[in-house]
Amino acid sequence: MIYEVIIAILIGIDQAIKYGVLNVLKEKRSIPVIDGVFHLTYVENRGAAFGMLQNNQIIFVIIAGLATVIGLYWLHKNKEKINIIGKASIIMIVSGAIGNLIDRLRLGFVVDYFDFRIIWQYVFNFADILVVCGTILLCFYIWKYSDLKE
Repeated sequence: MIYEVIIAILIGIDQAIKYGVLNVLKEKRSIPVIDGVFHLTYVENRGAAFGMLQNNQIIFVIIAGLATVIGLYWLHKNKEKINIIGKASIIMIVSGAIGNLIDRLRLGFVVDYFDFRIIWQYVFNFADILVVCGTILLCFYIWKYSDLKE
């Protein structure tokens, strides 16, 4: 049950930020935090990461649903075998997947807002950060700790 509580907290953070973005940034479109480097920019993303596969919502709903079910099942089934790094990675991936899934089901798009213009042209959100960091952490876990590598 603790996993679900942590996931709910992370989803709550994601949705609270997106609520604020919808209420403040939607009209302003972009607010420079560090001009030319980092902006808060309102984007309606109807695709996957980096805007790929635009307007294929059903694919993303299915993938997020599968990731959630498989992640939670694996987490509970192997809770004694998985260390904190493995658990954190799954919790982050599931939280991010559900956070963006809620947007897709509720709004028909994902709300993105972090705009690091000095690095690249893509805008992303807190849920994306959870998925990417969780995936990197999961790869590290498999490489370093898992018996799956043998």
